[in-house]
Amino acid sequence: MQDGRAPRIRNRAPAAIQITAEQLLREAQERQESTFRAPKQRVEDFEELHEYRGRKRKEFEERVRRTRGSIKEWTQYANWEASQNEFDRSRSIFERALDVDPRSVQLWLSYTEMELKSRNVQHARNLFDRAVTLLPRVDQLWYKYVYLEELLQNVPGARQVFERWMQWEPDDKAWQAYIKMEERYDESDRASVIYERWIAVRPDPRVWVKWAKFEEERSKLDKAREVFQTALQFFGDEEEQVEKAQAVFNAFAKMETRLKEYERARVIYKFALSRLPRSKSANLYAAYTKFEKQHGTRSIVESTVLGKRRIQYEDEVLQDGRNYDVWFDYVRLEEGALRTLREEGGTKEEEDAAMERVRDVYERAVAHVPPGQEKRHWRRYIFLWLEYALFEEIETKDYDRARQVYRTVLTLVPHKQFTFAKLWIMAARFEIRQLDLMAARKTLGTAIGMCPKESLFKGYIQLEMDLREFDRVRTLYEKYLEYDPTNSAAWIKYAELETALEDFTRAEAIFELGVSQASLSMPEILWKAYIDFEVDEQGDREKTRTLYERLVVLSGHHKVWISYAEFEGSSIPLPRALREEEEDEDAEPRVVAGDPEMARQVFERGYKDLKVKGLKAERAALLESWKAFEQEHGSESDVAKVEGMMPIIGRKQHVDKETGQVVEDWELVFADDEREANPRSFKFLQMAHAWKHSQAKKSGGSGILSGFTTATSTAPESTQNDDVQMEERREQDDSHSDVASSDGE
Repeated sequence: MQDGRAPRIRNRAPAAIQITAEQLLREAQERQESTFRAPKQRVEDFEELHEYRGRKRKEFEERVRRTRGSIKEWTQYANWEASQNEFDRSRSIFERALDVDPRSVQLWLSYTEMELKSRNVQHARNLFDRAVTLLPRVDQLWYKYVYLEELLQNVPGARQVFERWMQWEPDDKAWQAYIKMEERYDESDRASVIYERWIAVRPDPRVWVKWAKFEEERSKLDKAREVFQTALQFFGDEEEQVEKAQAVFNAFAKMETRLKEYERARVIYKFALSRLPRSKSANLYAAYTKFEKQHGTRSIVESTVLGKRRIQYEDEVLQDGRNYDVWFDYVRLEEGALRTLREEGGTKEEEDAAMERVRDVYERAVAHVPPGQEKRHWRRYIFLWLEYALFEEIETKDYDRARQVYRTVLTLVPHKQFTFAKLWIMAARFEIRQLDLMAARKTLGTAIGMCPKESLFKGYIQLEMDLREFDRVRTLYEKYLEYDPTNSAAWIKYAELETALEDFTRAEAIFELGVSQASLSMPEILWKAYIDFEVDEQGDREKTRTLYERLVVLSGHHKVWISYAEFEGSSIPLPRALREEEEDEDAEPRVVAGDPEMARQVFERGYKDLKVKGLKAERAALLESWKAFEQEHGSESDVAKVEGMMPIIGRKQHVDKETGQVVEDWELVFADDEREANPRSFKFLQMAHAWKHSQAKKSGGSGILSGFTTATSTAPESTQNDDVQMEERREQDDSHSDVASSDGE
């Protein structure tokens, strides 16, 4: 406490006696000191009264002398005199105050209030007359003056006051108050005249609307229509004037709707909307849409919604002119409107107007050329031109205009940087539909000469194929292959063309040229097509065998060996020369049977080749195919031989050079590899496996040595009994790896 800090509370336990907040407030109220009150004075006679009044007047005079500009002091002085029924003195004080500040509204109001409290009505009237003459722009004085006259049932006097007030052209509330007063006394004609004078002073749309609504409420419908028509004539037909008078049009149409004059309302809405741009008539259009939904037919409602969507699209394209998705939606909207108009049987003028709207949207859309020379910016833009050309061709049948659209866009695209094959092809096909074959060929020829492209060649070739111009197709394929000799699909299509034309010598020569190319994009499909051609079309096993031999030398892939072996073991159709000699076409085609021995030799060659290359997974896949082949064409001994060559899955531990930890890997182990690497341990394990096999036969168990699983796929699979395998490896620690043959020989 000594240093000014708050005392430390040692005991925080609750007190034995608790008090409430109500008790605290009551005690605080009781302990408050009573406010000072001036003693009451009783006046016993006139002498004391005169003395009291003299003393108070002296005090007031000193106060107003000290603060001459304080209206509050003057008002208190004058009101005190009025309370003493000294009205002459009170008026004198007010007049003195008005000499100090004659423009104080509060002073005038206090003066008139004093007169009214003392029931000096004529004095109050005179004061209000003086006040409004001096301060004619203060509405409060006028309102008080009018209220006084109306309170006294002096309606002509109140009307006279209003007339004086209206000469100063006050704000709208004053005019409204004058009109309401006339309505209270059922003077509707006078109110109508006041509205007319109000319009002459302030011809705003809302004033016209109020006047027309007033006439409608008193059932003067012709007068209301006349008011609206006068308002529309006053504002005029220009865009800016109609925009300003939107409220008048809206109110006029709503009045006609309430009177069930729907055609009149529709004409009013259309008149206003036809003279306003879509961007400035959103509210009016929303009202029109609501009106049509309630009272219009289906076609009119659709037309209204269509206009609303137009406004929305116009706003969006105004914000971003290169938003081509919005342009597409806008174009579809206009084209749909055109189709709907045709279905409903519109007039020729209406159809022409709808076509012009569609063309206008297309022209505005294509005018927004993408910036830069990057193809990704042009992809959506080009489709606008294509849609435009199709519209002119299909919908309007204006073929010259469609041709001009194609020519314009072809000159617009920078073909040296990039091009669009679809654009060239559609332009050419348009010329075909117009029976101008030379123009179509010229278009595609120009495209290939200016900017050769794979899709251009394909489109041109398909066009000539449809026309059955096979010599031109051959020429185009030659140009195509000169442009891109690495395209395997092009070689195949060229050969298929010659095959379809039954020129097998040319087809074979084309295949030879294709496979002899130094570089090909996908050589495997070309070789496969060549082999299929020799098998299915020619039926020449020797040539096919030669192709396989060339292919295994080039690639040596295990799938090639498998396909080669399956070819040797399968039957093929008769050679073409023998097939042509057979006259009966309905008979089942004869085939030449395969040679399983040749197939086994190919499998063995492939197995040895993959073994030399060290490809274990590929060897396993080849053995699987070999096994399936033997199961279909071979005997049980042949199947057992292949199964004896199948690998097993083993686990091998080694130390990782980077981490220094022992890592366990899965690997495929082949019996012949182990036989060559460790002949002694292999012989030992072979004998152990034979013993295990004999024991398994006695007990009816499995003949596979526990700890190993025969490989059934190229990828190793996990064993089922890992603990048993680990125990087996510990017992066979003299070998370098866990190896066993499934059926050793």
